Amino acid sequence: MAENNQNNANAPQQDINQLRKVRRDKLAELQNAGKDPFVITKFDQTHHTDEAKALYEKHEAELLKDRAPVCTDGLSEEEAREKINEDYNERRAIMDAQPINVSLAGRMMFKRVMGKASFANIRDLKGDIQVYVARDVIGEEPYADFKKSDIGDIYGIKGYLFKTKTGEISVHAASITLLSKSLQILPEKFHGLTDTDTRYRQRYVDLIMNPESKDVFVKRSAIIREIRSFLAGRNFMEVETPMLVANAGGAAARPFVTHYNALDEDFKLRISLELYLKRLIVGGLERVFEIGRVFRNEGLDTRHNPEFTLMELYQAYTDYEGMMELTESMFRHVAEKVLGTTKFKYGDVELDFGKPFERLTMNDAIKKYAGIDFDTIKTDEEAKKLADEHHIEYEKFHTKGDIINLFFEEYCEEKLIQPTFIMDHPLAISPLTKKKPTDPEKVERFELFINTWEMCNAYSELNDPIDQRERFAAQDKNAEAGDEEAQHTDEDFLNALEIGMPPTGGIGYGIDRLVMLLTDSPAIRDVLLFPTLKSIN
Repeated sequence: MAENNQNNANAPQQDINQLRKVRRDKLAELQNAGKDPFVITKFDQTHHTDEAKALYEKHEAELLKDRAPVCTDGLSEEEAREKINEDYNERRAIMDAQPINVSLAGRMMFKRVMGKASFANIRDLKGDIQVYVARDVIGEEPYADFKKSDIGDIYGIKGYLFKTKTGEISVHAASITLLSKSLQILPEKFHGLTDTDTRYRQRYVDLIMNPESKDVFVKRSAIIREIRSFLAGRNFMEVETPMLVANAGGAAARPFVTHYNALDEDFKLRISLELYLKRLIVGGLERVFEIGRVFRNEGLDTRHNPEFTLMELYQAYTDYEGMMELTESMFRHVAEKVLGTTKFKYGDVELDFGKPFERLTMNDAIKKYAGIDFDTIKTDEEAKKLADEHHIEYEKFHTKGDIINLFFEEYCEEKLIQPTFIMDHPLAISPLTKKKPTDPEKVERFELFINTWEMCNAYSELNDPIDQRERFAAQDKNAEAGDEEAQHTDEDFLNALEIGMPPTGGIGYGIDRLVMLLTDSPAIRDVLLFPTLKSIN
C-alpha cells in the first residue's frame, strides 16, 4: 500500500511529536545494527535524473530505430492488449540486453510497498525519477530496511534504466544505500508547503516541496551568469569594494550603522557601490562592475528588502546614451539566453524586449500623462502651487526639481509597462550627475521602467570636483534640515575627482527586480533565498 506522507498542517502537535519519535527510534535501530547512515561520507553519483532520462531516450531511439510501432487495427480489445504486452516485452528485452547503468542520489518523496517489490520516487537537483526496488535483487535484509524508510530520507541508487508499460523511464535498483535519515516531517505531498511565511523562514523545505520555487533560484543563477558573460564580452572587469564604510554615499537612502570594536568607531553598511567604483575609474581601470549586497534601512514591501543585490558598472569615455545602449542590449541578451525568447509574460502582461525601448524625458512623460508642462514653470513657488492644486504632498525644503519628481511618481510610473527610458531628470534630485549642456536645470540621467517598476538608474557621471563639492554641500544642508536620506560630503572621493576622472557613464541595476520580472514572481521575497523577516517571539 502507499505510504502516507506524515504531516498535516492541522495535525495535533502531540501526533507530530510521536511521528518524530518513531523516526528517531528507526535511526537508533539502524545505528545499533551497525548501519548508521551518518557515517557514510560520499556516494558516487554519475548522473542527475534529467541526464539519465535523456540518455535512455537517445539509447532507445538508436536500438529500436528499425522497429515499427505496434499496430492493433482490426483486433479485439483483449487481442490488442495481448499484442501491446508482447511488443513491450520484446522492446524491453532488446533494451535490457544493452542496459544503461546509472548511479543516482536524492531525496525519497514517495514510496509504495507491494510485498516483494516496491516503487519509490527520488528527487534530485534536476527532477524526479521512479525507482523499482525488488527484494530478490537487492537482498532480503536491505529490502526489510527499505520498507521501514520514511519520506524525506536521502538514498543512493545504483541500477539500470528501463521504461514501464505506461512509458515512464525508471531505475531498476541493483542496490540502495541510505545516505541520510530524515528526522523531521515533510509537508503533506498533495498540498505542498503553501504558507508563505513558512516558505520564507524554512526555504530548505520550500525548495524540497515546491519545484517551481527551486526553478526560480536556478533561473536567478542563470540570469547573473549571463550578465557576467555579456559584460565579459564587452571587456568589463569584475571587482569588489568595501561593505563597511565611514560614509555611506552614492544613493538617497538611510543606512544601517554598526560599531567596529577593533577601531572603536561607528561604521555604516554600504547603500551603494558607486563612489568606490568611480575611484577605480580614476585609477584607470576604465570598465568595472560589481554585483553585491547593499543595505538600506527602509521599509519592507513586495519590491523592497533591506538587503538586496545591486549591480553597478562604470565605463570611461561614454555617457548616459552609451549606458542606454548597453542596458537595452544586455536585457535583450539575458532574456534570450535564460528564457529563450524576448517576449514573455509577467502575470497577465506580455512584455517585449525585442522592440526598441521607448525614450521619454521626465518632463515629456509628465506632459503626456498629466497634461502639465514643467518646462514652462520657472520657480519653486510656482511648482509648489501646482503641487497644492493637485494634492501632491511635499516637504518645506523641496525645490522645483523635487516637485517634478513627485509629479512623475504620481502620474507616470503606473503607465510605464513596456521598457521605457525616462531621461533628463532635475538637477535637484541628482547630486552625482553631469548637467545637460543645453539646460543646466537638468542632468544627463535616465531610469529604465518596466511593468511600472524602476529597473535601473544611470548617469553621465559628474567629474567636475568643484561642482561636486557644491552639490555635496547642498546635500549637507538637506541633512541638517532633517532629510535622513541626504548624502554627505566625501572628502576622499572629492580628492579622487581632483586627481581627474575621465568622462564616464555609470549605471546601477536592481538584480532582484530583474529576477522577479523574468521568473514571473510577485514579490521580492520569492527571489531571495533568505529574505529579511521579523523574528518569531
